[in-house]
Amino acid sequence: MKCRHCGAELRLPLVDLGSAPPSNAYLTGQTLHAPEKWFPLRVLVCERCWLAQTEDFTQAADLFDADYAYFSGFSSSWLAHSERYVGEMTARLGLTKDSHVIEIAANDGYLLQYVKARGIPCTGVEPAASAAAAARAKGIPIVEDFFGVRLARELVAQSKQADLTTANNVLAHVPDINDFVAGFALLLKPQGVATFEFPHLMRLIEETQFDTIYHEHFSYLSLTAVEGIFAVNGLAVFDVEELPTHGGSLRIFAQRADSGRHMREPRVDRVLAEEARRGMNRAAYYAGLQARIDQVKDDFLLFLLECKRQGKRVAAYGAAAKGNTLMNYAGIRPDLIPFVVDRNPAKQGKYMPGSRIPIVDEARLREERPDFVVILPWNIKAEIMQQLVYIRAWGGSFVTAVSRLEVT
Repeated sequence: MKCRHCGAELRLPLVDLGSAPPSNAYLTGQTLHAPEKWFPLRVLVCERCWLAQTEDFTQAADLFDADYAYFSGFSSSWLAHSERYVGEMTARLGLTKDSHVIEIAANDGYLLQYVKARGIPCTGVEPAASAAAAARAKGIPIVEDFFGVRLARELVAQSKQADLTTANNVLAHVPDINDFVAGFALLLKPQGVATFEFPHLMRLIEETQFDTIYHEHFSYLSLTAVEGIFAVNGLAVFDVEELPTHGGSLRIFAQRADSGRHMREPRVDRVLAEEARRGMNRAAYYAGLQARIDQVKDDFLLFLLECKRQGKRVAAYGAAAKGNTLMNYAGIRPDLIPFVVDRNPAKQGKYMPGSRIPIVDEARLREERPDFVVILPWNIKAEIMQQLVYIRAWGGSFVTAVSRLEVT
């Protein structure tokens, strides 16, 4: 396999998680009785540009189809994060009713609803039909398509250039990262700004956050790799913020390389220097993750087996993609976790891919009164523990497995 950015031959392994079905390919009562497609799940690192990337076995159109069931708007903490972002960008960039904001991967309108509420014209780009429909229901104009150079040119031809483009947790999801990034250089107005948020590869490796590895994530990103990718495709990074979201993320600010007016902030070079200090531009940095992952997997499996032996009841909360990576790598099935609770009605009544554990609504927790609730989306653990605090009334405890087993 060759690097999807620079074309170099990939030889440096990061992790091998065996095989799994796509993490958002939830099963229905009908498909439950049919075979599933499983693909190898391996990540390699390019020793030329340092882009970590999933080995190619499937296509984006097969992953983000009409039944794609991820909706951002079901997390109150993520909504609060998005509303703060809109307020900060409005003030920083001086956005008004004469501006235009475009979000790539607008999902269910979770962010653009706050742009719209401020009277700022906006457009969302969202390829998944289910999410696009949810955004339109909020009154947000949606272009239902995959983003890249082709679509950017079409939007520009329609006089839809942007003062601000935002792309949260999507840069990792694109198979052709060069075409995707080059589209922003076309879509921005000469003095426009693009922001990107993504989980920081440094945090993934150093905190063993391996469950964020799944087929829908084609790339795993450092600032070192991103700056190089942007430079080749017409964007210049001028600022970066470190965020707590998703276990530790970066928010990158970029502008057109040919016309941007923002000065490069010192913290860009500070983050680059920190990545270099830790060794992210050396092969040795990427060794050792597999052994730590296997320890997390073994500890979680042993905990569940011991619960079963003792007759303890275990449920899980959050039918998240990251949870599917954990469940499938550990070989968890309904005998160890009989059901997963999720607030999203689009997931309820379906089954987790691979493990085939049923997804139910929250009422099932009160009925079953489990001894332990495993929180699969550990990145919003505090929000979920507050929401489910009532399990304490029957002596219930919360469990997270990543980056180490914790029972609280």
